[in-house]
Amino acid sequence: MTLRKYLVLLAVIIFGSTGDSFLSRGMKQVGSIDIHHISSIFTAIANPWVILGIFFLLGFMASYMTALSFADLTFVLPATAISYINMTLISIFWLHEHVSAQRWAGVALIVAGVGLVAGGPSRTERPPEAIPGSDALPERP
Repeated sequence: MTLRKYLVLLAVIIFGSTGDSFLSRGMKQVGSIDIHHISSIFTAIANPWVILGIFFLLGFMASYMTALSFADLTFVLPATAISYINMTLISIFWLHEHVSAQRWAGVALIVAGVGLVAGGPSRTERPPEAIPGSDALPERP
């Protein structure tokens, strides 16, 4: 994998966890919203932290789509699971949330499981005729 591809995966991690934390901070300021009262949804969307969170999550989506364009989902999702650690640290130091030992153990299990899954190649090798939409013809012996 190239440096550019690693930077795209890093962008997925940073944009996703930062966007979620901005969204969380904004929603804590807004308070509880009710889907039956549409005005409370507009109030939430008007919060600057929620707006910032939405923009960061749009950046997450763009970088995630870019990552999926060059690698399989079964590679991208595990490769970006480090965001669980990032999110937990942001929650502790910026949102001042308490993270119990049980939650840390859960994060550790997720990261360990990801380590088992992520050891393979970024793309599944397939013959050209097995790729949907491919016009390539198989080579003759």
